[in-house]
Amino acid sequence: MAASETPAAPALSNDGRIALSIILNGQPCEVAVAPSATLLDVLRDDLRLTGTKKGCDMGACGACTVLAEGRRIKACLALAASYAGQAITTIEGIGSVEQLHPLQDAFIRHDALQCGYCTPGQILSAIALLAEGPCDHAAIREGMSGNLCRCGAYPNIVAAIAEVAGL
Repeated sequence: MAASETPAAPALSNDGRIALSIILNGQPCEVAVAPSATLLDVLRDDLRLTGTKKGCDMGACGACTVLAEGRRIKACLALAASYAGQAITTIEGIGSVEQLHPLQDAFIRHDALQCGYCTPGQILSAIALLAEGPCDHAAIREGMSGNLCRCGAYPNIVAAIAEVAGL
């Protein structure tokens, strides 16, 4: 596309929705969404992936953290249409009952969860943090500061992440 050309606006269906194509947990996914729909609402309400939690709905708590192209984002603040064509990973896409992700296993071993509401966002944020490069305990605490745990399991969360990081 030439610099002077603008991309065509997505076609609206009769009910005002647009077609959204993403790669969700490694699989192609198409869903019709309202142009103003957040990624969080599309994941939970349209696609029924309820592991991603709605906490504050203002981007402050991190319960809605998912990975977009491997980067952590707050899904409650992300317009779904902005992620067309991108790879989105939710907690449902990182492990299974038979084969837990190493962070899921470490969270269990370190009792890094109590009520569990924030755990999916904590784990996805930790996956992105560890992918960003080497870190120490202070970097883990700083890197996880955007994810709140109302139960106060912070020392155990840091211990679980540190174990997976090899600290």
